[in-house]
Amino acid sequence: MAEHEPNQGNSDDWYTPPAIFDALGLTFDLDPCSPGPEHWVPARKIYTKADDGLTKPWDGLVFMNPPFGNREGHLPWLTRFFDHANGIGIVRAYTSSRWWHKYMPRAEALLFPHGKTKFIRPDGSIGKSPGHGVVLIGMGEVACNALIKSKLGMFWRITADVSAVGASNE
Repeated sequence: MAEHEPNQGNSDDWYTPPAIFDALGLTFDLDPCSPGPEHWVPARKIYTKADDGLTKPWDGLVFMNPPFGNREGHLPWLTRFFDHANGIGIVRAYTSSRWWHKYMPRAEALLFPHGKTKFIRPDGSIGKSPGHGVVLIGMGEVACNALIKSKLGMFWRITADVSAVGASNE
């Protein structure tokens, strides 16, 4: 449920396209940011907005498409995702932003999908291509292996402590 382009309508909910899940071939243990039980994210357990997934326990392999309540509303979700360290998250590939340089050195793998991902709106319509790309973040062996096998785009596996190589949290 992330904002992947400026909100032109009544909602900033943008649902990950089913084709991404088809390519990943995974069933997740948890979707902590689920739009509801009828959604197509293949997850055994979900937390909706009403459940407040940030305050609930996360177990197993997680899929996270975080809500963007404000300019950096996804950052608490990224922190929780990286602390959990097992799953796939999707956020905007905003590589010039301060938050990217602060948080992304924690990633184990990054996959930049080919082209611009067309997210699904709450009414089921397909949104126009966003003005920027997205990245799938892999944490843990199962997630990282699924990303590379998906052939969804350019895959980078992080093998060194990039936070020690010129990264700054300022």
